[in-house]
Amino acid sequence: MKKPAFIITLDTEGDNLWENERDITTKNTNFLPRFQQLCEHFHFKPVWLTNYEMVMDDAYIEFARDVIARNTGEIGMHLHAWNSPPLVPLTHDDLHHQPYLVEYPKDQMREKIALMTDLLENKLQTKMLSHRAGRWAFNEIYAQLLVEFGYQVDCSVTPKVDWRFTKGDPAQSGGTNYTDFPSHAYFMDLEDITKTGNSTLLEVPMSIQYKHSPLMNKFKQGYDKLRGKQRAPSVNWLRPKGGNAQQMIEVAEKSLAQGHDHIEFMLHSSEFMPGGSPTFRTEKDIEGLYSDLETLFSFLKDKVQGMTLAEYYQSKVQAK
Repeated sequence: MKKPAFIITLDTEGDNLWENERDITTKNTNFLPRFQQLCEHFHFKPVWLTNYEMVMDDAYIEFARDVIARNTGEIGMHLHAWNSPPLVPLTHDDLHHQPYLVEYPKDQMREKIALMTDLLENKLQTKMLSHRAGRWAFNEIYAQLLVEFGYQVDCSVTPKVDWRFTKGDPAQSGGTNYTDFPSHAYFMDLEDITKTGNSTLLEVPMSIQYKHSPLMNKFKQGYDKLRGKQRAPSVNWLRPKGGNAQQMIEVAEKSLAQGHDHIEFMLHSSEFMPGGSPTFRTEKDIEGLYSDLETLFSFLKDKVQGMTLAEYYQSKVQAK
């Protein structure tokens, strides 16, 4: 590649799922074209990682078909196990606890992946190649199932982040600990997903950097331990959270300085809609978001090349 890849990933899902457990709506579909147009202006190609309620929304399918027809982005799969059929209760209240797919038996994992893949491919008439796990939870069984269904790329790994303290099923051990995972893209070992292997599944981790120096992280963790608390060091993501354009630029700069041949951005589709998330509640908040996005994209436009996950995969295969 002449320039590092800039990969824009969107968890494309219902409205404000942070607060709406029961009544899942998809009004944010109407707010996606503006972001798509912004990406096209900068010659970037977003990846819309789509979950169950969105694939059942006819307006979203029309939007997604247009993106595919014009080759201005990619549609991938995103799976929220708690409301993605076939539904088999795992806890006493799955909508509240939002259990991870990796907490289900393997046969139920396979059935959910099969149904979501078929729905997307039948409605969009294109092969699903890219995927992100719901709530970032991933393991070897999940990786093996993705290969079974013909997926080429996963982007569930969040380097430096430990999700074990974030529960799904309260009777199980929480999310995935990614603190020792690579931050560069790698073909996974399906028997140990922390390692490079010979599989056909490319892992493209999120761009995440430590907020503090190693010495400060060690001090803060020691202090937390004395207070009886345990948590991973603080990090910054390549992800908008309101007024953090410079912080995102610093994450991108550090990632590129470390020699990564990709940087990966993420946001949820509902965050483009006023009231669609706790972060961007008003029209003013949305305008602030777009101001930050234009600042970030303007900074990156000459330093990177926009790619979908599937295109990045092809570049890695060709480079082998």
